[in-house]
Amino acid sequence: MTENNRHPDQIPEIISFSPIGVIHSEHTLAQQTPAQPVFAQDCQGTLEVFPPYAAGLKDIEGFSHLYLIYHLHRAGTPELVVKPFLQDTEHGIFATRTPLRPNPIGLSIVELLGVSGNLLSIRGVDILDGTPVLDIKPYAARFDHILANRSGWLDEVDEQTAFIRGRRQYKPAKQ
Repeated sequence: MTENNRHPDQIPEIISFSPIGVIHSEHTLAQQTPAQPVFAQDCQGTLEVFPPYAAGLKDIEGFSHLYLIYHLHRAGTPELVVKPFLQDTEHGIFATRTPLRPNPIGLSIVELLGVSGNLLSIRGVDILDGTPVLDIKPYAARFDHILANRSGWLDEVDEQTAFIRGRRQYKPAKQ
């Protein structure tokens, strides 16, 4: 077998990662946090990159958006079939974005507003305060922009319902 076609008994049982930073946001309760970045466009926050990884931020300010890969450290018990926030119908976990995953890994695309040392100012933050960040990757339209022609069961949900349910119980902080 080739390295890309490994037999399951050759895959390690435990794979570990160490955080490279932490999210600072206004979100402290999951049910009051928008469910996706598209519903969190008015939510700003800060990504604090830990000092040993700060050199890795060189040239990041040239990108408008970033992928953040993080550990859903407050996710509940994994479930293989769930009712996602946009529908009251059960779907398989891999056809949803629920945090109740076998490996609680989150992914968000956020807008990069600025860089100051090891601090990244970001917008579109749908991430709980204190969430450990595992990796940062630049969003590159040349590589990442895909015009999808179907989005499964999500195509059945109208925009107004998606917005209302996606915002969940989020209330913007008083200015």
